[in-house]
Amino acid sequence: MGKLKALAVGVVTAAALAGSVPAASADPGDTVTTTLRQAIADLSVADEDRTGYERSKFRHWVDEDGDQCNTRAEVLIAEATVPPTVGPRCSISGGQWHSYYDDADQSVARALDIDHMVPLAEAWDSGASAWTPAERQAYANDLGDTRALVAVTARENRQKADQDPAEWLPSSPTARCRYVTDWTVVKTRWGLSVDLVEADALEQLAAECPDTEITIVLAR
Repeated sequence: MGKLKALAVGVVTAAALAGSVPAASADPGDTVTTTLRQAIADLSVADEDRTGYERSKFRHWVDEDGDQCNTRAEVLIAEATVPPTVGPRCSISGGQWHSYYDDADQSVARALDIDHMVPLAEAWDSGASAWTPAERQAYANDLGDTRALVAVTARENRQKADQDPAEWLPSSPTARCRYVTDWTVVKTRWGLSVDLVEADALEQLAAECPDTEITIVLAR
């Protein structure tokens, strides 16, 4: 069964810092170590354009490793605070999850959505319109960074829809610094831009958060 690859967030050791690649000269597969505020400052600023967007252009919930568990199931299994029972054809029963957006525990898997931290429409607007279908599929099923996909209550996910942090934030105030960090990580990991309003919102939100060091493996 595929496993999510954990990527450290928080204090980074001196050895990790020494091995980091500056974001400006990094290539796909390189590891970048930076701080939240610097990562936001380094994001490219550009106008958004939704011309031609269709959700179907991001093929998702695939079973990449052929173990009968698709991406949704892989995230549910990986993020469970109480492990569920995994039956034939990756049927999931039991288990418990914590939706950090609203600080709520949930014990019914079908009541959870798997949220794309940066929504598919937002990714399209921010650069993914120029990607290949294979790149968009990789983005939509990104198990390479635990911050890219997150199990949350359906209510929170559907209230968020395709909005960026200038338009929507998690209902739990204690979730917001983590959310801003995760959003910035995904935009950086995939080389996505931000618009001016989004950039300003991220800067203002980050000013109220610890300027923690973050590590990002670039996907493109």
